[in-house]
Amino acid sequence: MEEKKSLLTLSIFLYTWVHAAEKFAEIDIVRLQRYKVPIMRVARNLCIDPALIAAIMSVESRVGATLVDGWNRERTQYGLMQVHTQYNSIPGAWDSEDHITQGATILVNGIKALQTKYPTWSSQQYLRGGICAYHDTVRNIQVYDRMDNCNSSNDYVNNVIIRAKYLKNNGFSILA
Repeated sequence: MEEKKSLLTLSIFLYTWVHAAEKFAEIDIVRLQRYKVPIMRVARNLCIDPALIAAIMSVESRVGATLVDGWNRERTQYGLMQVHTQYNSIPGAWDSEDHITQGATILVNGIKALQTKYPTWSSQQYLRGGICAYHDTVRNIQVYDRMDNCNSSNDYVNNVIIRAKYLKNNGFSILA
């Protein structure tokens, strides 16, 4: 009986969490429309899903809504995709196509680095690991079906993926 109760509690929590991530994406889609053309262009140039780029913008900066002059509160990350200042050169304005290209390139390079480092991983593991690496650099990345070690609450990758799925179904698709 306790096990069923625990599973029910977990299911309710997951449903609520997924619903919240989708709701954030729904709210952010209004701001994302302004960047749809550059997102699509960058996605085509780098062969990456535009919904993934848009989802990272949504998670990282709420598509600019949480930024002051393009910076996070600590002034350690810049732009829609919150590129860390460890990258010495941050091209263009915080909301420019150049900046979107830089962020998406960091993501693609993270995925490629994991493909080299872990040649036996599945494409799903590369995607999840690449998202994690985007947020926290490529090092000892560990990704599981429902959890990641990218942030303190172990939910960064799932948050991005849930938002990307929502955005893909709502206009941020190569086919849209």
